Amino acid sequence: MLRERYEPRDLFDEVKPYINLVDGTLSADDTVIDKPHSNPKLTELLGYIYSGRHHRTVKGIQLITLYYTDLSGKSVPVNYRIYNKHDGQTKNDYLREMITEVLEWGLKPHAVTTDAWYSSRKNLKFFKNKELKFLTGIAKNRLCSVDGKNYTQVQNLEIPENGLIVHLKKFGQVKVFRRIFKNEVPRYYVMYVPDKDALFLISLVEFKELHSIHWGIECYHRAIKQVCGIELFMVRTSEAIKTHFFSAIRAFTQLELMRTQELIENWYEVQRNLSIQVARDFILEHLEQKMGLNAHTQIPVNA
Repeated sequence: MLRERYEPRDLFDEVKPYINLVDGTLSADDTVIDKPHSNPKLTELLGYIYSGRHHRTVKGIQLITLYYTDLSGKSVPVNYRIYNKHDGQTKNDYLREMITEVLEWGLKPHAVTTDAWYSSRKNLKFFKNKELKFLTGIAKNRLCSVDGKNYTQVQNLEIPENGLIVHLKKFGQVKVFRRIFKNEVPRYYVMYVPDKDALFLISLVEFKELHSIHWGIECYHRAIKQVCGIELFMVRTSEAIKTHFFSAIRAFTQLELMRTQELIENWYEVQRNLSIQVARDFILEHLEQKMGLNAHTQIPVNA
């Protein structure tokens, strides 16, 4: 764990040959790597973080990721940060830094998607200055105006299903959408395109497509925990933890490449097949030892 020193650029360089760098969608989000039994005084990078999954503060390490989906549907992480309070940076600082890096490395995304946490005015202006189309969630109390003068909270607006053109306070024109999920709590999203005329042409279908693509990063978070073992480390130093995280993320990219090459149907197939084989071997060995049966011959059954 301490012999190697991997950086996010190493990840990008490994996946770069396998993806179309132009006109894909770049999604940003973060997740908490739970470590409930570790001691923050002994384990570096570990802290107390609010978890949306647990709806409370938990012990863990925060991972911020840029997840890229190209035009063929291939989806891989292309940059990441492990939150370190000693860096003196916020998650939003990390986001802007990571996007700047991947653009410099040659990625040319068509759009950026984020959740409401990353919808600060500074971030939105950053996307705008980079001439990036974006879809981002916004809080229900975000101030908008239909006429550009009288501002009200977005939750007070009558928003048709196909969206509404509004002025987002201290930013400019965007198209706002509202979606109601199973818990019947409405969520609000804004879309922006550099071409103002094209803003009026954004359709409900286009919004749903981008929103669906963004959901992919949530699936990625589950996979690196359930399949790639990112939470299963027993080291304490920053460098060792970084090496473990890189290895888990790199393992995911290999699974995704195998999926796109139709070597496996989904990310979970390898783990499932391995588990079935291990369980089978254990049962057969148990039968041989405890019952004196030949596990490799079939037991006759009377009809």
